[in-house]
Amino acid sequence: MSVHLIREITGLKKLVLALSALVEENVRQAVRAVSRRDPTLAQAVIDGDNVVDQQEVAIEEECLKILALHQPVAHDLRFLVSILKLNHTLERIGDLAVNIAKRAKYLAAQPRLDVPIDFTNIADKAQAMLHKSLDALINMDLNLARVAEDEVDALNRETYAQVKDLLRERPDEIETLITLLNVSRHLERIADHASSIAEDVVYLIEGKIIRHQH
Repeated sequence: MSVHLIREITGLKKLVLALSALVEENVRQAVRAVSRRDPTLAQAVIDGDNVVDQQEVAIEEECLKILALHQPVAHDLRFLVSILKLNHTLERIGDLAVNIAKRAKYLAAQPRLDVPIDFTNIADKAQAMLHKSLDALINMDLNLARVAEDEVDALNRETYAQVKDLLRERPDEIETLITLLNVSRHLERIADHASSIAEDVVYLIEGKIIRHQH
């Protein structure tokens, strides 16, 4: 590998790490906005999405520039393909954080419902999966990359069942209940994306595509 290619890949890694940290923080703040019914915090997440979009474009352009200039092969080519996929996934997680923040703004304007729905568990698990997957990427750690989203799926199904029962009992509060359900679904999607990141790390390290091996 040439010195120029090493330097540019090192710079690309720094860009990806910066985007990872930003997206992870946005998810954390969006979940906090829901739990605290904090519209100001929710709006900050929404307003910050432009930075995520700009960084995603910058990473894609850098990948394409390296591909065009250096025509890498083997592991370096795998790395760039993986980063392109990871970059898109991180941007999608950023969008989900915005969706959660928008739900938080809506919930903040409504009377707080006395319902047996607590997002703490599903939020903690989804965020832990995301953190573990991003750590796997940062450290190129195969063990950390072996992430599964089964627990989050189960919790989401539990929330769906709770909301369905509440809709029958309290049809006049349908919009708030559906909003709560949407938060749960967005968290599940974040867990799905975290799993996708882990799969890409496995591909990057081993050259194996494992997404159909669950």
